[in-house]
Amino acid sequence: MRIEDRDRAASGDAAWLHKRHPKWETIRSIGIVDSRREEKGKVKQERRHFASSLPADATEFAKVARSHWGIENSLHYVLDVALGEDACRIRSDKGPENMSFIRKIELTIARCDTETKSSVAGKIKQMALSEDYMEQLLFASSFAS
Repeated sequence: MRIEDRDRAASGDAAWLHKRHPKWETIRSIGIVDSRREEKGKVKQERRHFASSLPADATEFAKVARSHWGIENSLHYVLDVALGEDACRIRSDKGPENMSFIRKIELTIARCDTETKSSVAGKIKQMALSEDYMEQLLFASSFAS
């Protein structure tokens, strides 16, 4: 069993930050999240600081800070686990940027197939093996709209 507790605070006093970093002109608030997690008898505490362009509202700030991980879980994790992005050895010129773009297109197309009960990696593999399946996804799905 895991027990989590979070405290958060937000402040609109960001003038000192503007003085220190003049190019950060869109920052309107700063926030902090103190989290405590207890799992299997071990306690882990963490403090995270945030700069935001949103007004200082602790409740809204908590939602935004929490939703940040949704991006990690729905995109970056899938790109790494299903498509091996972190293991890719392409490092020069525009290669990394191009491959990142291609992986995101693959992911977008694979997610359009809501009927196949396969994983994203399985759908991508199926696209590579079957032109018919690829054409079905490209031309008969909402991706083509």
